[in-house]
Order: sequence, then C-alpha cells, then structure tokens
Amino acid sequence: MRVIRGLHNLQAAHRGCVATIGNFDGVHRGHQAILQQCREHAARWSVPLTVVVFEPQPREFFAGDQAPPRLTRLREKVRLLRDFGAEQVLVLPFNDTLRSLTGREFIDQVLIEGLGVKHLVVGDDFRFGCDRRGDFALLAKVGREHGFGVEHTRTFTVDDERVSSTRVRTLLASGNFSAAARLLGRPYSLHGRVVRDQQLGRTIGVPTANLPLLPQPLTLRGVFAVAAELENGARYPAVANVGFRPTVGSKRPTLEVHLLDFNGDLYGQRITVFPCARLRGEVKFDDLEALKAQIERDQARARHYFTAMVGKQDYSLPLASAPLGREAMSSNAVSSNTVPSNTVSSDSYSADDAADANNG
Repeated sequence: MRVIRGLHNLQAAHRGCVATIGNFDGVHRGHQAILQQCREHAARWSVPLTVVVFEPQPREFFAGDQAPPRLTRLREKVRLLRDFGAEQVLVLPFNDTLRSLTGREFIDQVLIEGLGVKHLVVGDDFRFGCDRRGDFALLAKVGREHGFGVEHTRTFTVDDERVSSTRVRTLLASGNFSAAARLLGRPYSLHGRVVRDQQLGRTIGVPTANLPLLPQPLTLRGVFAVAAELENGARYPAVANVGFRPTVGSKRPTLEVHLLDFNGDLYGQRITVFPCARLRGEVKFDDLEALKAQIERDQARARHYFTAMVGKQDYSLPLASAPLGREAMSSNAVSSNTVPSNTVSSDSYSADDAADANNG
C-alpha cells in the first residue's frame, strides 16, 4: 500500500491505474462494493487500484464545525481501504488551490497528467470543480478523447435502502449499533492511544484509560457499555464516556474507558473500543461524589447488559455487535462469537438523548 500526499508527490511509478474518487468515510459496504468493482478492472488491466480522497473532506472545509461528524479518521480509513484492495491512496489537500480548479483542470491535472488513469469508477451524480460543471458526462467525454474508460458505481442496498455514510451516522446516533454494523460490514469502533490525564478517576476508585479525540464533531456522545480490545488482542467488558466530561470541564473531546475487573498499566497502549449499548447522555454533576455514584450505576447497568448477552448468539447476523474475547469471560464477557441481535439498555432514552449522541 502506497499513501501519496498531494499531487506534487506523484511519481512515474504511480501512473497507470484504475481509480475511484470520494470521501469513503466509514468504508461501509457500499464503498466496499465500489472497491470490488474497481478490483475487477484493475485485475483486467494488471494495474494498481488507486483511491483518491480529500483531506479535509470538502464539507469540513466549507462547513467547519457544522459538517457531519466523521465515521473514520484518515489513518483508519487508509487501513480499511488497504484491507479491501486499494494499492494506492492519493490524499489531496482540499484547500483554496484545489477548490479553484475547474472541472476540466481537475481532470487534466489529477487524472490524466497525475495518475494516468486507465479506467475510472465514480458515482453518476459526482460533481467537482469550482464551477460545479465537472460531472459524469464531462468525465465520459474526456475519457473518450484520452482513451480511458469511465463507469458509474453500482448501487448497494440493505433493506431496500442505499447504504450511505449518512445512514450509518443516523443509526449510530440512535444507538442502533446492530443495524450500523450491518451497513459497515463490521462493528463500529473507536481507536486511540492511552495518555496520562488528570487521573481524577483514580481518586474516586474508577481508574480510566483516556484516549484524546480529534477536535471535530463527534459521531457518538454519551456513556456506553463497550468492548475494549487491547494491543495483545484481549477484549474486556467496559464502560466508556465519549465527550467533554462536563463535571470536570474538559475543553477537548475525550474517550474515557473503565475496564471492568481489570488491573494493569495501559499507558501508551493503543485501544480499540466497540460501543455495544448506550447507557445515557453526558451530565454535569454537582461534585465528584455524585459523579462516582452515577458511575457505579453505569457499571451495574453495563454488567447487566453483558450478563444478559452471554449465550445469546445470532449467527444469521454475525456482525451485529462488538464481540468480547474469551479472555474476559470471568468478567461477564461474552464469547468471541457472541453477537446480540440488537442493542439493549435497561431503560429507554428520549429523542433528546438520541440527538445528544451526534452533535454534528
């Protein structure tokens, strides 16, 4: 896998490819279908599959904090693209220079002079260029002139609806992790490296692993029962808070994870967190004692959730929720093949809670 940052880093070895262009946020099953479509052509031409993405994503450039929250960071996106067959990822900085290109200039500089495309796969509603005149028809016309093929992506549906990043975000915001996993083709997860923070959790008997998040709109926000996977592959039931910790006044978003019945030093480790059930929204408490009491209730609810899931296996939907490894069975974990058929919580939550889960 080659990651090429900017047109100026393109070399002769990168030219001659099958390409596709888009945000690929989440690399969901619709994106995976596009990559499969591209792989078929790349194999036919015996050339690499190149994915062109933008950083930041165009809507982030124009809308800032009002842009939809990301499903995947660039690092994770590149890893997923690699896993589904991309051999090159061209990351184009979306800035004033790029946005000022006309549709034809974009084709000439990126696709023809830059990548030397043999075949291009894009959505038939794809628009580009400062004049918004860059569209599928223009691509097809230029392709005929310069000898590269252009075809539109195949529509991929689940439950008779097109799979999209927007649809995934909506499901995550409502706490429906089972349905989101069906669209993603995998359980949704958050990733990060544990850093030293204020260590307030230790003072109230609830040590947490703190993973800083990027200062961007959050896909999730609130308190969740989660599965936490460590670098050695072991998975443990846990409780996580995603947000700004209003009781302690944090200014940056943080993922705080308390592993149930776990003792050990996690500083510096990368942790992957799989949300399983939403417990509540973020609340500002009057003092740390009130916060501690609520955390104990959250832990009890999380234990109840994981205990209820033990032995409930739904092999018809193997990606319904985050699996827990057998290493943590003594801590009310479920087996690595356990997949709850839906996301549950010991009480219901309101539409306001659902909106709180997505501040985008």
